[in-house]
Formats: sequence, C-alpha cells, structure tokens
Amino acid sequence: QIVLVSGHLDSWDVGQGAMDDGGGAFISWEALSLIKDLGLHPKRTLRLVLWTGEEQGGIGAEQYYQLHKENISNFDIVMESDEGTFQPSGLGFTGSAKAREIVKEIMTLLKPINVTDVYDVADGTDIDYWMRDGVPGASLRDDLSKYFWFHHSQGDTMTVQDPNQMNLCAAVWTVVSYVIADMEEMLPR
Repeated sequence: QIVLVSGHLDSWDVGQGAMDDGGGAFISWEALSLIKDLGLHPKRTLRLVLWTGEEQGGIGAEQYYQLHKENISNFDIVMESDEGTFQPSGLGFTGSAKAREIVKEIMTLLKPINVTDVYDVADGTDIDYWMRDGVPGASLRDDLSKYFWFHHSQGDTMTVQDPNQMNLCAAVWTVVSYVIADMEEMLPR
C-alpha cells in the first residue's frame, strides 16, 4: 500500500522553476527525509514522485498512471504540492466524507504551527488521474498573494523561497503523509 507525495521538476521556458515547482518537489523530498531521519517506519510505503512534463500537458503523470493504475486499490492517498511553498494554511482534500473527517483529525496535530484548515478540493494536474478514479487526494494550500508575481516568469528563482515558510510546508507534508501511512486502515473510499 502506498502513500504518494509529489511535486514536479519541469520549469517553464523562463526562470529557474524554483517556486513552480521546485518548492513542491523539495518539501516532498524533505518529508521522506525527515521521516527517515527520525527513524520512523510506517505501515505503508511512502513514495516520492518528482513529476516531469506537467507544464507540457501532464504527460509524465499520465505515463505514471498508465504504468501503475492496475494497482490503484493499493494507493491510499496521492498528495501534490504545486501552488508554491509560501506560508501554509492547510490542505485541499478530495475524497469521501469519512476520509475527510480523518484528514481533519490529522490536521489538528498541526495546531502548534497554526496550519489546520481542510479545504473542499485538492488541486494538482499530476494527481488528477488518481482522484478521478476515487483515490483520495491532497494538495498543499498556502498564501498565494505573491505566487503570480513570480509564476512562469524570470523572477521564479531561489530568492523567492523563504526557508522558514518552506520548513512549515515540509512539516505539514511530513505529518500528513506519515500519519496516513501509519494508520491501521487505509483511508475510506
């Protein structure tokens, strides 16, 4: 059984792609790194996917889906961060009402950093295939007030990234992915 965390590596034709979507790729990598460094061993496999081809129509995600859809019942949740890694506020979530209640309970663990909201819908080109087939999905929600200042521009460089805000985003990703991966049962469909 798999809990998938992800971001995409491809950048647009200008800039470095540090925010879109290097930040999402980084916090996904960091989540797994933190779990390993803490010596935690969840019941399910945590899988990192660094998508490519998202900006070119999601061709990397489509290929991954085609290669793995025969095992769709083993995917517990698919998580994608692709809206920057600014000050986080919570998760967008797509899934059953029962699964949503579980995710809301998990988010209460993040009260110390004030990131507890669960929004109505998960967004993510790279996880859409899975969510359409009933796999629960989550996307990071954060402060988008500056996102479009840099999105697909020459300004999308590492200087846009705030290390403290990225650490908070990585904390959200780490807690949510680990707790779901270590629950007794998979999220209800």
